[in-house]
Amino acid sequence: MNELREIELEEFDKVFSIMEEAFPIDEYRPYEKQKALLSDPAYGIWVMSDVRGIEVKAFAAVYVFEDFLFIEHLGTDVRYRNLGIGAAVLTELKKLYERRICLEVERPETYIAQRRIGFYKRNGFYLNSYDYVQPPMAEGRKEVPLFIMTTGGAVGKDEFEGIRDTLYREVYRFRNL
Repeated sequence: MNELREIELEEFDKVFSIMEEAFPIDEYRPYEKQKALLSDPAYGIWVMSDVRGIEVKAFAAVYVFEDFLFIEHLGTDVRYRNLGIGAAVLTELKKLYERRICLEVERPETYIAQRRIGFYKRNGFYLNSYDYVQPPMAEGRKEVPLFIMTTGGAVGKDEFEGIRDTLYREVYRFRNL
C-alpha cells in the first residue's frame, strides 16, 4: 500500500474532482473556497497516490485542533473503491495524529449512508446520535442533518457540544453560538 503524504498544490484539481463525485453538493464548498482553505494553518489535505506518486487514489481533508482531528472529507477515486484504500488512509491518520478523530456522516436513512456508517464502525469509529446540523457550505447551499462519529468510544453530551462548537466556529465560521 502506498504512503499517505501531504498534497502537492497541482494535485488539488484531482482531489476536488473526487470530492465532487463522492459528496452531495451541499457537503462541500465551491472550488475557489475549498482551495482557499489550503492557506488555513489548521487545514490540510493528505493524499494516497499510486506507486509512481502520479495518480491520486484517495484523499482526506482534515482540520487539526488541540483536542481532536476533524476529517471533513474522505474520498476515494471511484476506480479504487472497495480495495481497502479508505481504511488505509484512516489507519495512517490515526498514526500521524495521536488524538481523538471525529467526522460527520449522513444519518442512516439510506442504504449508502448505512454502508458508510458501517465502514467507519469497522475502522474504529463510534456513532454519536446527538442532533447535529452542518451549516450551509456556501450561499445557496442547504444545511445538512448529520451525526458525528468519533474514535475512542462514545462522547458525552458536554464533549459532543465542545466538538460541535469548535466545528461551527473554526470550520464553518459560524460565530453565533
